[in-house]
Amino acid sequence: MSLAYKSLMTVLGAGLLLAATLLITGCGTPSGATTGSAGAPSVLNSTNAGFDTLLVGEKLIITFLDPSGNPPFERKIPADGKITLLYDQEFDAAGKTVSDLEKEIRACYVPKYFQRLSVQIKTENQIFYVTGQVHKPDRYEYMSTMTVLKAVSAAGGFTDYAKRVAVEVTRTDGTKVVVNCKKAQKNPKLDIPISPGDRISVPLRMW
Repeated sequence: MSLAYKSLMTVLGAGLLLAATLLITGCGTPSGATTGSAGAPSVLNSTNAGFDTLLVGEKLIITFLDPSGNPPFERKIPADGKITLLYDQEFDAAGKTVSDLEKEIRACYVPKYFQRLSVQIKTENQIFYVTGQVHKPDRYEYMSTMTVLKAVSAAGGFTDYAKRVAVEVTRTDGTKVVVNCKKAQKNPKLDIPISPGDRISVPLRMW
């Protein structure tokens, strides 16, 4: 075997390896879809927000506990992202997680207004999450009779690299269910229903 032939094979091998690497790493799609198709669940995320951050338009129920006797505050996050609470205190809500906003509110009121205080925030929106090998990984507004296949469809469908036989559903209590979506497409009984808060994860298919 000549030296020139060996060199050619080395270059070709490196090129194929690079192409395969780019194909695998580039198969995911970024989150950030802002609209859904007619009749489909609405996306509840934005390009710069994470799955767990609060968004403009979300309704919050904020309760001051121990020792405050104030009734819960109901606030819908306005376009500027700010909410106003007791004693005209203003907070940037949009873009923060519930946990971070709870801590920020408590730090504002303790010890300036209260010696002790617990803050609890709940969102009224019912949502589910779809991640992994789908075209629009994001969080979506939950609709009745949602199933795994409907959730994947809402997220733009599977990518070409999705492992459809092992789609994982994580319930809010931490339990996990693996669904073979290839079989579920043929047998609707295998297309299990999902609930608000569930996370559907579509893994990458290995060659």
